[in-house]
Amino acid sequence: MKKIFNVFFEVLATVCFVCVCTGCGYNTLVEQREAVTSQWANVENQYQRRADLIPNLVATVQGYAKHENEVFTDIAEARGKLSGSPVIDSSITEDPEAFAQYQKMQNQLGASLGRLIAISEAYPELKANENFRDLQSQLEGTENRIATERKRYNDAARTYNVTRQKIPTVLVANIFGFKEKAYFTASEGAQKAPAVNFN
Repeated sequence: MKKIFNVFFEVLATVCFVCVCTGCGYNTLVEQREAVTSQWANVENQYQRRADLIPNLVATVQGYAKHENEVFTDIAEARGKLSGSPVIDSSITEDPEAFAQYQKMQNQLGASLGRLIAISEAYPELKANENFRDLQSQLEGTENRIATERKRYNDAARTYNVTRQKIPTVLVANIFGFKEKAYFTASEGAQKAPAVNFN
């Protein structure tokens, strides 16, 4: 009888210990997951700000550079892909393939906008246009905000992912379905230095 009592006591002590550890790990994961979700919303907010600037910027440039249709088409297509995609919410951060695809679409839009801004070099009257300069300044500020928010998102995702992988929290994460969060990465070709030609 004493042996049964000891086994029962050990099992009960183990269950209590696991419950205490589980509760602490669970609460930490919830807090950190919400921090990632909140930071994702900040990234999305800046992407939306950029998307809202595009029509005005394109309209201003079109007035001066009517024959730059390829750039206008690229921007329209990139923006259309993003607006035509299903509603993006924070669950995308748990699907690495969908996250990478979304990041690729955002990078394509950013590259198209870079080409649009470069057009201004060929049109001095466009560069002198106050409306264009204001929109360009807003776009540059937005791109900086996007980079900052993406970094903050990556920091929050890293904190969450590290906590999620630690023992005993990894047990809690697996039991309750806390999935790993994806990271923003550099766009393709970012590691190559731009070619400089002085001829």
